[in-house]
Formats: sequence, structure tokens, C-alpha cells
Amino acid sequence: MMESLELMNRARDALLSKKAADVIVFDVRKTSPVTDYYIIASGATAAQLKAMTHSVNQALKEAGQRGGRSSGAPDDGWIVLDLFDVVIHMFQTEIRSYYSIEELWEECPRVK
Repeated sequence: MMESLELMNRARDALLSKKAADVIVFDVRKTSPVTDYYIIASGATAAQLKAMTHSVNQALKEAGQRGGRSSGAPDDGWIVLDLFDVVIHMFQTEIRSYYSIEELWEECPRVK
């Protein structure tokens, strides 16, 4: 089983490989009993969100890590991948702006 930091880095790299925009990683280990990291990323279109999701799942598979659960759909403009130690929220840009989900974890440290 992959450590949460390595899992987060692989997921972030996979998102960036598909040109995800405004990728932010919050370290929530001291505040959340549920997960270690939240990643928030934007995609311009439903097709890009689908590609981002596929890229993360493929990167995990190549590393021998099983995938987690997902919710939402690219056409809805919001997909959540729950990898247990890492939760990824992928939004179309305008939907991310509307929900401002980053505010939920603004007190938590950001990972560079």
C-alpha cells in the first residue's frame, strides 16, 4: 500500500500531465479524521475532466495501487475521487468558482 504523500504526489502529477489548472493541495492530517490530503483542480471542459480522472486512475494502476470510489460525472462539471488517504475534487472552472470549495480548508497548510 502506498504512503499518502506518495499517493498525493502521483495523483497531482497525473492531473498536471493533463494540464489541470489551479491545482491546490491541502494537508489536512491535523484537522481531518477522514483523509490526509485534499486536491482541488480545474479543467476547462467535460472532456478534460474525463481525461484527468483517467490519468489519475491509470497512474495508480501502474503503481500497483487500487483505485478508490468516484462520484459525479464530467458532464456535471464536478468529479470527486476518494482514494481514502487522498480526496480529489475536479471541477470545470466556472463551477469551481461558484462553489469556492477551497474555503473549507483555507486554514490548512498548502503543499507545494
